[in-house]
Amino acid sequence: MLDFVVIFTKGGVVLWHSSATESSFASCINSLIRGVILEDRNTEAKYFEEDHLAVQFKLDNELDLVYAAIFQKVIKLNYLDGFLADMQAAFKDKFGGIPSAERLGNEYDFDREYRRVLSAAEEASAKQVKAPKAMRSYNESQKSKKTVASMIQDDKKPVEKRVNIQESPPSSKSQPSSPPENGASMDDIIRENRRKLREKLTPTKKTSPGDPRPSKTTASEKAGKKPRVWDLGGNSKDAVNLDRSKDTPEDVQYQNINSELVGTMQGVIRDLDVESEDDAENEEESSDEEEEEELVQSKKNKRGGLLSYFKGIVGAKTMSLADLQPALEKMRDHLISKNVATEIAAKLCDSVATSLDGKQMGTFDSIASQVKEALTQSLVRILSPKRRIDIIRDALESKRNGRPYTIIFCGVNGVGKSTNLAKICFWLIENDFNVLIAACDTFRAGAVEQLRTHTRHLNALHPATKHDGRTMVQLYEKGYGKDAAGIAMEAIKFAHDTRVDVVLVDTAGRMQDNEPLMRSLSKLIKVNNPDLVLFVGEALVGNEAVDQLVKFNQSLADYSSNENPHIIDGIVLTKFDTIDDKVGAAISMTYITGQPIVFVGTGQTYADLKAINVNAVVNSLMK
Repeated sequence: MLDFVVIFTKGGVVLWHSSATESSFASCINSLIRGVILEDRNTEAKYFEEDHLAVQFKLDNELDLVYAAIFQKVIKLNYLDGFLADMQAAFKDKFGGIPSAERLGNEYDFDREYRRVLSAAEEASAKQVKAPKAMRSYNESQKSKKTVASMIQDDKKPVEKRVNIQESPPSSKSQPSSPPENGASMDDIIRENRRKLREKLTPTKKTSPGDPRPSKTTASEKAGKKPRVWDLGGNSKDAVNLDRSKDTPEDVQYQNINSELVGTMQGVIRDLDVESEDDAENEEESSDEEEEEELVQSKKNKRGGLLSYFKGIVGAKTMSLADLQPALEKMRDHLISKNVATEIAAKLCDSVATSLDGKQMGTFDSIASQVKEALTQSLVRILSPKRRIDIIRDALESKRNGRPYTIIFCGVNGVGKSTNLAKICFWLIENDFNVLIAACDTFRAGAVEQLRTHTRHLNALHPATKHDGRTMVQLYEKGYGKDAAGIAMEAIKFAHDTRVDVVLVDTAGRMQDNEPLMRSLSKLIKVNNPDLVLFVGEALVGNEAVDQLVKFNQSLADYSSNENPHIIDGIVLTKFDTIDDKVGAAISMTYITGQPIVFVGTGQTYADLKAINVNAVVNSLMK
């Protein structure tokens, strides 16, 4: 079932593997190391796929090892979690005492333990799978054992019961009827049952002496209102003394002036339900005992305070998920407050928890400092580009090859594509590249006029007289309502014929859920095959940035007929000067695509274009 099992360090040094044909699985393991372990991406899933293979792995942060099992992706193995945990425990028991400096130079004989752990896991998994219950044959069923006589007897019982129910419905208080005498017909039985029912339903006028039921009340008793008996009202004499319903006015006046009744309280008021004196005494005794115990304990602490202090700081502590959880929850809330998408913040914290689980904490370190340090390292790795994007160098290479370097800008409405395109154009002119702007936003009113204004201003800043007669910025436009892919193709051909260095293609803003416009963008990229596709996004958004990037990438991949579709290569983050220290959108966008942030827009002038400072962004997030 398992194709390959390997134990290696986080740096990629293989300590042990289950098969001698590891070369066929080397690419899968290398992809796991590069894409997951070194990048700290999605390590909470502990699952990785490549082509038809799947890898389930477990990290051992104490020994800095990785336990990985490779199998076919179509197979579902439910015992892998327990198997990897048992293999980790067995490997640690056998080789955990070897120092890390000597660990790499030793040969590990782990085959016998591996076979034992694997067989135990497979047997435990087989026991959990219950075999389907076999169906009984007809001869084994109860129905086959019934005789004809039993069937006839069973058929008679419901008929009698049905007749009794129809003629005389039983009540909960009725007594069971006596069995019919010999020779009695069914009509006699029904008649007798009706008579008994009639007697029960007829009310009797006389009551027997021993009848506990009360007799009917008289009219005089009905007229008077019965005094209410209170639960805390004392004895019955109080009710008699206080009853004024039967007194005459003379009696009432006499009783009002009777000095014997004034100020007297003949009834005893019941105490409230409070704790008894015995309970209070017991509580006082227990409190005294607790105070004595605390006193003794404080004396012990004073005597052993210095030793206990050294005991607390000497030796390293192993961090567990329960210890890390409070600090991770606070860090997750902090990241969300910094405009990091909720889903990304949770994944980052899970990744940090996986990297710190089981790791030894330093003597004077705290869990909060360990979490902060691990998260800082993870953020730096995320923001650091996985591949090099050097537009100047690539544009010079294209110029030497005699073709223009093409960049396509895409994004949602209103994020600042045209404005930041002009800023990048100014930066290219400053580096002595002449630029052709292709006005492929043929939908928004005023889009072409906006680019025409930018072209005029840029040429005024860099006139042709300063560049040996070269016009540094040109605009290629065909008006509105035309096919954007065709205009871009014509612009690139025009740039090739006139030896223009760089072509910047402006596209219409579109929402990520607009299928026709996303198909049009995918067609534009497929037909023109640009060197770089930049997604322009706002630094103001949080969760929306994740949705935009995911759907843009997915649409570019789904609506392209190429085997390897061209998706987003980099990100331009606009309005970065409006968010203060809430720079979480940079993390969200980079985490989703894995592509770097190429430019950051910070102001209103052409010169307000900067490269992202990874350390500055991470410091703003962590403070």
